[in-house]
Amino acid sequence: MTEEVENFNFDTTEFQQDEGFSPRGGIVYQPIEALSVYASYTRSLSQSVGESAGGNTFDPGRGTQFEIGVKGDISDRLSATLALYDLTRTNVSTDDPDNPNPQFQIQTGEQNSQGIELSVAGEILPGWNITGGYAYTDATITEDNTFEEGNRLNNVPENAVSLWTTYKIQRGSIQGLGFGAGLFFVGEREGNLENSFQLPSYTRTDAAIFYERGQFKTALNFRNLFDIDYFEAADNDLEVFPGDPFTIVGSVSYKF
Repeated sequence: MTEEVENFNFDTTEFQQDEGFSPRGGIVYQPIEALSVYASYTRSLSQSVGESAGGNTFDPGRGTQFEIGVKGDISDRLSATLALYDLTRTNVSTDDPDNPNPQFQIQTGEQNSQGIELSVAGEILPGWNITGGYAYTDATITEDNTFEEGNRLNNVPENAVSLWTTYKIQRGSIQGLGFGAGLFFVGEREGNLENSFQLPSYTRTDAAIFYERGQFKTALNFRNLFDIDYFEAADNDLEVFPGDPFTIVGSVSYKF
C-alpha cells in the first residue's frame, strides 16, 4: 500500500509505503448434505485519511473480522444462510485535542460493528426466483477523543430488510418475458457521529420488466416506483443526501 501526501501547511511532500500481514482463513463443516456450518477470520489494511500536527502520514487502518454461520438447503434450488459477525476497526483517525485550530488528527480511534444477517435466495417454482434478507447491525464507537464512546456510527441502520422477486414466463409465444418487484426497508440511522440528529426510516419499492431470449436481454428497471422522499445518507446536519426520485433505467445486452 503506497501513499503520497502533499502538505500545504508545511510545504512538504511525503511518500509512504506500508506493508502488513493480512491473513484470511476459514473452515466449513457439513454434518449432513443439506447443511453446512462455517467460520472465518480476516485481517485487513485500509488507507487512513487525516493530517497530523507534525505533518506526518498515518499508519494504515486495520480491521479484524470474525464470522460464523450456517447455510441450509430448503429445496434443491432454494437455500438460506444465517451469519453472525464481529468487525473491529483500529487506527481510526480522530480529532487531536491538543491542536484544535486548525484541527489536526491523531490515530486513537476504534469502531466496532457486530450483527446478524439472514438471507434466502433461489427458485421457488420454475421461473419464479426470490432474494431476501434481514440485517441487524450494532455499530458503535469504542474509542475516540471527540465523540462519546458508545455512540452509533452514522448512516448505519440497526435494522434493514430487502425482498426482490422475479418471474420469467417459461413457454409459449412470449417465453422469456419477465417481471420483477421488490421492497427495501432501511431503519432509522444516526446522521452524525455526535448522534445529535437522525435520518428517518424509509421503504422504497422497485420494479422491473425484462425480456431474455438466448444470448439477448433487454430490461427496464424502475427505481423508487412511488417517488417517495427519503434520505440516503448524511455527513452532518448541513450535508444530508436525498435519495433518487422515481428513475427509469433501460439496458440492452448480448452475450457472445
